[in-house]
Amino acid sequence: MAFKIFMCVFPLPLVSLPPLNCRKCMRYVAGDVLYVLARKYPGFEYAALVRSENSAARVREAYPNVRVVLGSLDDADLLKREAAWADLVLRHHNNAADASDHESAARAIAAGLVEGHTESRPGYWLHTGGTGILTYFDTVENRFGEPPGRIFDDLDGVEVLTSFPDEAFHRNVDKVVLECGTAHADMVRTAIVCPPTIYGNGRGPVSGRSRQCYEMAKVILTKGYVPIVGTGLATMDNVHIQDLTQAYILLIEAALAGNASPELWGARGYLVAATGEHVWGPLARTMAAKTQEMGLLKGDGGIKEYQMSKEEALETAGFEALSWGLNSRCKGRRLNKFLGWKAEHPSLNDEVPGIVRSEAKRLGLL
Repeated sequence: MAFKIFMCVFPLPLVSLPPLNCRKCMRYVAGDVLYVLARKYPGFEYAALVRSENSAARVREAYPNVRVVLGSLDDADLLKREAAWADLVLRHHNNAADASDHESAARAIAAGLVEGHTESRPGYWLHTGGTGILTYFDTVENRFGEPPGRIFDDLDGVEVLTSFPDEAFHRNVDKVVLECGTAHADMVRTAIVCPPTIYGNGRGPVSGRSRQCYEMAKVILTKGYVPIVGTGLATMDNVHIQDLTQAYILLIEAALAGNASPELWGARGYLVAATGEHVWGPLARTMAAKTQEMGLLKGDGGIKEYQMSKEEALETAGFEALSWGLNSRCKGRRLNKFLGWKAEHPSLNDEVPGIVRSEAKRLGLL
């Protein structure tokens, strides 16, 4: 019997989103994972939740053997049925901008996994959270553009990551996943994967563009200044999209092998997929310098810096710009220790020319 995967990752929300627009990032990550899976494991049975006919047509064209499931995250019965059918559910968070991740969808998936699986045939749930949860302490203290205050650790400090305050980004759905993976550990194995800032071109059929760094390049290209939030010393972790995809592949292969390690699943199954880190101010300066070198800025003078307040950042590029003033740092050691995951693709700094080039092409400047 073929291994069955339900990818609850392509839906478009029924309501418009705030500026962060995580639905695009969601499709970006999901598309890259499916690109690799479909080639490496063509014998698997795949089902993908898709909200719009337009996206459905693109998925069908790229992957004729994928069963498209038209629906939304509000279709609880559908989600429950598909989760019961699948051996593994891959689901991304919905909307990080206001921390309103779709909790009812998560509960429907949990119910379906419990209903459709047994100890002899366990179900697996790979849920994508995000290290946006780590910005909680900056936001609650109204700190923007300041140096980092603390570094988390997903190996020695995993209990801290699984016990954030309820109002933190993603926490409402994290709790549902953790509860399912502990209360029903004999039949459902859960893992929460938390990527930080993602960069690199995605290989999926719907969206190949990430957000934070690409919006920074857009501001530099269109407004002609270096955007700095506060002191510019806020720091975040990062990961190349193809390295992130490999983390999912390793977890799926662990599921295939029947790996039931409590270090990967359940109460301790909280894995930060970070391979590097960057400071937002220096990154903006590097990006602006590369933009000048490529001849994409008008005028002969040097590009000036513009220091933004929290309100100006939101007005300039929504939550993406605000994130340039937030800290999110965590030692992502669990994936490496237990699955041998490591960076194999260019660093964010090395990728800067490619980010500028791709954004310039998207804007019609190249």
